[in-house]
Amino acid sequence: MSTVVPPKSPESDPRVKAVFDDIRATRQSDFINNIWRYLAFDADLLERTWDEVKAVMATPSDLDPLTKELLYLSVSIINNCNYCVHSHTAGAKAKGMSQTQHAEVLKIVALASKTNQLATALQVPTDPEFLLEEG
Repeated sequence: MSTVVPPKSPESDPRVKAVFDDIRATRQSDFINNIWRYLAFDADLLERTWDEVKAVMATPSDLDPLTKELLYLSVSIINNCNYCVHSHTAGAKAKGMSQTQHAEVLKIVALASKTNQLATALQVPTDPEFLLEEG
């Protein structure tokens, strides 16, 4: 159950409408997913969050859009965010993720989780070669 009630008519707030219009234009879709509808309870939070998401996920960079989705999916799995796992699985599929790639991402996430826990449990010291030298 949600901790907030999304506004019944979110676009009656001009700030929310502007963000929703930008989401539609950026994604070239009329679909506004629930995260944005729920964030619309506070226009400032909605604007700030969308600005960050747009800057990182929708702006061309050295990482291609599918890689960005796969990274977001991986972090969402580790953070146990059910909503984001579903959202970014759909996003990755829309950007061309194959079943084989999906399986490989899951194998990597599972392996990283295991080896992270082992390194933490054993308190393995970091190899000096991995540390950034200053200067």
